[in-house]
Amino acid sequence: MFRFIHAADIHLDSPLRGLSQREGAPEDEIRGASRRALENLVGLCLEENVDFLLIAGDVYDGDWPDFNTGLFFNRQMLRLREAGIPVYLISGNHDAESKITKSLSLPENVQAFRVRKPKSIKHPTLPVTFHGQGFATASVTENLSLSYPEATEGRFNIGLLHCSIGDSPHAAYAPCTVANLLTKHYDYWALGHIHLHAVLHESPHIVYSGNIQGRHAREPGERGCYVVAVNDDLAVESLEFKALDVVRWEQCEVDLGGIEDRNAALRKIRTAVMEAAAGASPRLLCVRLTLSGQTPLHSELHVGKEAWRAEVVNVAQEVSDEIWVERIRLRTQSPVDLDQLAGQSELTAQVVEALRAIDVSEHPSNVMDLLGKLPVSAQGELAQSDHALKENVTALVIDALTSSATHEI
Repeated sequence: MFRFIHAADIHLDSPLRGLSQREGAPEDEIRGASRRALENLVGLCLEENVDFLLIAGDVYDGDWPDFNTGLFFNRQMLRLREAGIPVYLISGNHDAESKITKSLSLPENVQAFRVRKPKSIKHPTLPVTFHGQGFATASVTENLSLSYPEATEGRFNIGLLHCSIGDSPHAAYAPCTVANLLTKHYDYWALGHIHLHAVLHESPHIVYSGNIQGRHAREPGERGCYVVAVNDDLAVESLEFKALDVVRWEQCEVDLGGIEDRNAALRKIRTAVMEAAAGASPRLLCVRLTLSGQTPLHSELHVGKEAWRAEVVNVAQEVSDEIWVERIRLRTQSPVDLDQLAGQSELTAQVVEALRAIDVSEHPSNVMDLLGKLPVSAQGELAQSDHALKENVTALVIDALTSSATHEI
């Protein structure tokens, strides 16, 4: 009977802070990715000839630096207006009413839901009723879904909601449960805020579309939207995910366990990069590599980090010029037995004991207070950095203690 697209979390012109500090970063391509992904979303609406588009919050990443961000969005919406495709959207925590100080009139085919209380809008020609409410402020902690109106009988009811359901690294804004949403008896819940696409419930459908473009290495894999078809019985007939991202972030772990030879290690890394590139093609691939496993190369990897990074980047360049190695994380282990090493002399025993006593989790109280205020994802990044620092120190010391034996081999 009709078809629509459910998207969310566009984060148009997301600033991607710190990108310029990363060696070899393809800044222009990454910074422009959110715009190109939005163009892909509009292009898909036109290609699929859908009846309407839903955007469940966070069109923008925050206040506009200038009017170009709003002008670009409106220009894309005008493409839909020319095709007779209406757009229904809500604001989220990133583009809450209180955060956006600049504004432009939206094209007449775009309807934005109010933020003070839920509103119901009827489609002008289809038996569809939309229910939604945007964010008035960036930190909405109440369960907005509880005040949504009951379903309109004899129509396909859609709820648009920017919210948190279940455990997530994202802040718990407008928290609710699947059970809360089921009480409204809607036919489809178009959710935003969580950046991973997921179908939480079927018949009725409760769906996160995820964001349309990954913004960093912690958002790996395909990103896009759902194309939804509804039959004459006003039931969801099909639900198909479509990728829209133009830059693909991936995290690849390469197990170097037991590998002693540098060339063998590089061959294994090459295979992993090739597989990731094949999955991302024809997009730019931004890959974060984690090298793991117990390997005799452990100390060499830590002592000669710059040389190894150059080798890995060289491997990636040979595979494709559409690959950027965003970061290489070392999670390997040394095959050296510390107890055996400590038994060599009193001095080495003291050194090993000192290495084992290093506690990277200990910080001054004022530092701990600051860490507690950071987002969970940032705390995780710092903890990993602390762990990596300890591993580097340990590897350097072990290399120094075993260097004479190594040279003899």
